[in-house]
Amino acid sequence: MSSASRLPTRSRPSRMRPFRQAVLRGLGVLLPPLLTVVIFLWVAGTIQQYALAPVTIGARNVLALYWTRQDDAKLADPEVRTKIEAGGAPASLTLPSGERYVKTRRGDYLPREVMDQVAEDDPAQVLQSANRNAIYQRYAELKYLTPRFVVPAFLCVFVLLLYLLGKFLAAGIGRVFWNLFERGIHRLPMVRNVYDSVKQVTDFVFDDRKIEYTRVVAVEYPRKGVWSLGFVTGESLADIRSISGEPMLSLMIPSSPMSVTGYTITVAKSETIDLNLTMDQALQFVISCGVVVPAHQVHGNLETAT
Repeated sequence: MSSASRLPTRSRPSRMRPFRQAVLRGLGVLLPPLLTVVIFLWVAGTIQQYALAPVTIGARNVLALYWTRQDDAKLADPEVRTKIEAGGAPASLTLPSGERYVKTRRGDYLPREVMDQVAEDDPAQVLQSANRNAIYQRYAELKYLTPRFVVPAFLCVFVLLLYLLGKFLAAGIGRVFWNLFERGIHRLPMVRNVYDSVKQVTDFVFDDRKIEYTRVVAVEYPRKGVWSLGFVTGESLADIRSISGEPMLSLMIPSSPMSVTGYTITVAKSETIDLNLTMDQALQFVISCGVVVPAHQVHGNLETAT
């Protein structure tokens, strides 16, 4: 066998490679807005299914029960009962107050206004339904429980509940109840892991006393020759500064991809390098594990700029 035959053959580039690259490039452009829309739709659907729908159904049932009880009280009046019995259950009935009632297929009496509005929207509901309560439920949905009424009312009640809950937890007895609740959560093996992770994120986002970063620096951590991004949180402790004899900085070294967790270290100010990065750019760099690099920090662009 000749030496030429033993030489490795170069694989020819696939004809599908440009097509595949174009598809992947298009997918990379399309996925961020698509996933953003999907997440917002999922949140809206979750709120609709687990919050708005139960509240609407509960309000509808309460209103239907209230109106049914009112009708029973009105129709139980001796004068009205006499009219019904004397007329052999007429198809329509006028109460002493002037209200007009009509008879359903089941033989119950309902206000004409209710029957007309439900029949206008869905005639089959009036013709086929033998349940007076069902007609009232449909009437409540049509007149009072439309989205233009339910959504603003739900938001107002929800914000009020959040306010009252915040006030309650700020009080001493509220903290006691909340501590008892969290102790119960921490006794559940699987639930406590998820709860602690979510609580860390929510505490970081919503806590008024959350850390305020001033700038982004680079520091050799955890050893010389290994550079890490750090967020400056302050000037450290006075005792450390007095012992070192030079300005010190407190840094939060974020971990990837959960940038809300990390390590707090104290280093000499002379050992840090200020970076031309905004907080958002630094967080994107950390969360993406170094994949997302700002355009002005790409090596080729940096050489061109210099």
